[in-house]
Amino acid sequence: MRARPRSTTAWCLSISILSVLWGSSRGLAQQPPPPPPPFPDVTAPPENPITEQKRILGKILFFDEQLSSDNTVACGTCHRPGFNGTDSRIGRNPHTDGILNTPDDILGSPGIIRSDASNRYFRDSVFGLAPQIGSRAANPNLMAMFATDIFWDGRARTTFIDPETNLVAIASGGALESQAVAPVMNSAEMAHDSRAWSEVTSKLAQATPLILATNLPPDIAAALAFGPSYPDLFTSAFGDATITAQRIAFSIATYERTLTPNQTPWDSFRAGNQNALTQGQIQGLNTFQGSPCAICHAPPLFTNNTFQNIGLRPIAEDNGRQTVTGNFANRGQFKVPTLRNIGLKQTFMHNGQFNNLNQVIGFYANGAGQFPDNRSPILPVALPPPTIPAVIDFLTNGLRDPRVANQQFPFDHPTLNSELPPNPSIMTGTGVAGSGGIVPTMIATSPPNRGNIDFKIGVNNALGGAAAVLAISSQPPVSGQLLNPVLSDPIALNGTGNGQGYGTWQSPITQANVDSCDLYAQWQVTDPAAPNGVARSPIAHLRMIPYVCGGDMNCDGLVNGLDVAAFVQALMDPAGYATDHPDCNAAHADMNGDNLINVVDVASFVAKALQ
Repeated sequence: MRARPRSTTAWCLSISILSVLWGSSRGLAQQPPPPPPPFPDVTAPPENPITEQKRILGKILFFDEQLSSDNTVACGTCHRPGFNGTDSRIGRNPHTDGILNTPDDILGSPGIIRSDASNRYFRDSVFGLAPQIGSRAANPNLMAMFATDIFWDGRARTTFIDPETNLVAIASGGALESQAVAPVMNSAEMAHDSRAWSEVTSKLAQATPLILATNLPPDIAAALAFGPSYPDLFTSAFGDATITAQRIAFSIATYERTLTPNQTPWDSFRAGNQNALTQGQIQGLNTFQGSPCAICHAPPLFTNNTFQNIGLRPIAEDNGRQTVTGNFANRGQFKVPTLRNIGLKQTFMHNGQFNNLNQVIGFYANGAGQFPDNRSPILPVALPPPTIPAVIDFLTNGLRDPRVANQQFPFDHPTLNSELPPNPSIMTGTGVAGSGGIVPTMIATSPPNRGNIDFKIGVNNALGGAAAVLAISSQPPVSGQLLNPVLSDPIALNGTGNGQGYGTWQSPITQANVDSCDLYAQWQVTDPAAPNGVARSPIAHLRMIPYVCGGDMNCDGLVNGLDVAAFVQALMDPAGYATDHPDCNAAHADMNGDNLINVVDVASFVAKALQ
């Protein structure tokens, strides 16, 4: 359900009138506001009706880091349910002036290290060879199904254009679909430069769904219990195994349409439970609804999904909505976010400028006039100071859905690989310095999962233009030295000068080319200033995913008596083992690596468990 658009003149007039009324009546006894409408039903566009098969596929895709070009970022990396569908991580983008820790900085989401069209690391002019930071803070994905256009500037439009065919796939109501495909192609968020959809779809066709994730929610665990491939999941959702950008968008959007945070204390209070809100929260609610705040943050959605300029920063830094519409009247405007579950957010505003609601309310009262060009006529808005604690209590607690806060279904999610200790991990000890006394460093962020066709390891801070090889051993290093390493073909490093060299080694990880569970890697750079003419990076430890060695049969990270029962179950009841231990791979019980699971593996299991 969407409100009928209003003309700009009528909108501004209504705001101005209400502002006058608010200013003239703050000293008078407030009348109880009329009851708000009920929470609206979620509707899907007719081109993409909601089905359970599409929902579960969308949920799996949403949390699969393999959707990115280096397997480090999923949709769910930046949109975490427990933080109101925003990002708990905070990175700093220097923005227009290129200088960190200045007023125009953006607190945004870390993305991927920039890579060129061949998916090799490429030194970015701003972030170098570190993860790029978004130019705006992550917007909540919760409640987005009610918006006509999505993103802070609304560039994800209601008409969804299939990015592979350039044909209209959804005429109206497809903003979620439009949004879902954007980050996958964004070179700062999830993609290498010039990424093509054919790369994404062919990669998914070969990938093991959620191979990088652990602690799978029950619905995902059930869907993956018997090891379906992505073609299997797409067949279940769409009738055949074809993987397309449109089907990816349809699935993710379907999942997001099931995330309705409508079980807040306010919802219960509105339904007639007078004890759902405390007296202080009721006072805060009444103050809020009697103020101009409720115009843009209108119940029951607590947003009207319009775009407003609140004078936060100069328009020259980011002209917002105008970039999308080309309309000068939209300069500096950004989407009005929902206030539902606002107490779970870490930062506020499109640039992440504030980190608590006191700062936000203070800005609207005092700071909204700093950059007045095209500012909304409703501003500034000052709440009576004695009521502010109650308003914050209402916003923080009265609008919090406990399922969201506790990450319970449908807001549950798996643990992402990026939330775990780093793998690859850099081992203790130092490398060997080269020219300028600089030790080459290793760029090791791509997870070493079997089936990773995009696996890569980079080197940085080496001698520019030098030759470098990656040394790999399956044996743990001794005294900082690799034992019997295999050397890659040499690569010529980019850059010129001491410490300016960088490069990338790429290789898919398959069962055929990796038969070890643990690998150790080190860069060796030809450098006349280094001892024996070779500079060396620190050593990285790569633990293959899934880790099918060591006797950890229940995948809890420990090898103990509990693994015996899991091992017996894997031998005698493989289906039950897959259900009870969804984070484990069925091949986990193949202890001797002969591609068979039978009693011959018992001896190998005992030996590994005793190691």
